[in-house]
Amino acid sequence: MPGQTAAKGKPTKKAKRSKAPIWTKMVLTFGVVLALVSVSGLIGSRYFLGKLTNNIQTTESVLDDTTGTVSSGKLPDGAMNLLMLGLDTRTGWEEKGETSRSDTIMILHITASHDQAYMISIPRDMNAHIPADKSMNFGGATEKVNAAYAYGSMNGRGWAGGAKLATKTIKELTGISFDGVMVIDFDGFKGILEAMGGVYMCVDKDSWSSHYIVVDGKVKYAEGANPETAPKNALWFKKGCRNMQPWEALEFSRIRHSTNGDYDRQRHQQQLLRAMAKKATSAGIMTNPAKVADVLAAAGSSLKMDTHGVKVTDFIFGLKGLAAADLIPIKTNGGTFAGGGNGNEGVTQATTDLFAATAADKLPEFLGRHPELLISDGGTAK
Repeated sequence: MPGQTAAKGKPTKKAKRSKAPIWTKMVLTFGVVLALVSVSGLIGSRYFLGKLTNNIQTTESVLDDTTGTVSSGKLPDGAMNLLMLGLDTRTGWEEKGETSRSDTIMILHITASHDQAYMISIPRDMNAHIPADKSMNFGGATEKVNAAYAYGSMNGRGWAGGAKLATKTIKELTGISFDGVMVIDFDGFKGILEAMGGVYMCVDKDSWSSHYIVVDGKVKYAEGANPETAPKNALWFKKGCRNMQPWEALEFSRIRHSTNGDYDRQRHQQQLLRAMAKKATSAGIMTNPAKVADVLAAAGSSLKMDTHGVKVTDFIFGLKGLAAADLIPIKTNGGTFAGGGNGNEGVTQATTDLFAATAADKLPEFLGRHPELLISDGGTAK
């Protein structure tokens, strides 16, 4: 095996801060929700949730009658769709007036029984029409779907404006109406994964990192490097299942120099979500109030939500059935790049049908006829 395997301990870095993994912001959103519903059976969990929700930023300006379902101020009795947006936001960007792109976009479809969830990743390079919005003085555009958030957040509109335009774009692209929208940043995700103490992951094939190298047996950040082929001192992740430290799990889920590129990364993102859900419901978390508090504290300050008129605590407790559910990952475009307009990603007919089935709440039946769209996580989780 050429190169090096992951070394023990945390990787060492130079003083310069590395770029936060783009996709990780989205992963925490699912992890936060699942961690919250997982502790709902603990005595005093409403106390913990109260401490968390005091830190969550909320708005009622993202979803409206064009992008959301009919809101009654209560959690819907039937199936639900949640939009998750993960941002490429770095330290100091807001002060400099720079904008973020929602480079990780996922739809979480929850069945009417609220005990089963399906994950659908939207490729960040998918070609999309970004609709005009007079209130933003935005005339519309056709380009990569991840640009919608950037346009919406400009001119001081911030995350609420970005999420609003991104949601309008995803609704037009998929035909799906949403019951909630969540936005996450990197720091919160890093904190929650560290509070969990890492996760159990399965590597489906030997993979190497383009962000880290191994020097004298220690993992170090490769300053300025982004090679297309593995260097001699590359950090390798060997095929097989094992407990990964937080930084290892994060880096494995970033890897995209592989056969299917960003689609492999999407699959690893979804795999990490499932691993986090498993860990959140484990005895080590559930029976340790101090650890629960650490997980929630790491999450609260980084989570932003529009729950469509439902109180955040009611929203979370209403989804407690998800704590015991399996998260079923689904592939779009057959898991490979589909050509589209302007050199961006297109949408296959199968993906169009997938979106339609989700919007019509017929996803389980659709997947029964198309099992090839289901994704394997590379191994059996503990």
